[in-house]
Amino acid sequence: MDLSFEHSVPVRYRDLDTYGHVNNVVYGTYCEEARVAYLREVLDLDDPNDLSMVVVSLEIDFRASVTELTTVEVGVGVTRLGESSLTMAYELRQDSDLVAEAETTQAYIDPEVRETRPLPEAWREQIGEFEGIEG
Repeated sequence: MDLSFEHSVPVRYRDLDTYGHVNNVVYGTYCEEARVAYLREVLDLDDPNDLSMVVVSLEIDFRASVTELTTVEVGVGVTRLGESSLTMAYELRQDSDLVAEAETTQAYIDPEVRETRPLPEAWREQIGEFEGIEG
């Protein structure tokens, strides 16, 4: 998969379970950290609170265990721009070994009324330009 953005996430001691590998739920956190970094850069946002979105779907396919306290490289890119949502794909690697693949769908929420609304046109343009896709 050719993902347009990469973010390094440190593996923290607290991420490890009693078996000495990263607990499965933590992979979702790695995706979240990469997603926020991607959106802050691509949308040129200083405050992550400006990301008025909720995750409506998360799928993770585990390929290998993360057992080293180093970093996980998370490749991320937008694969689809919907009316009020966007879908992102992820590849998580440690030492260039694929450890997981994931996909999330986020819905844009109007912060005033806390209901879904169409994605802002500026977001569509910025993401579309960065990814080379049409919104």
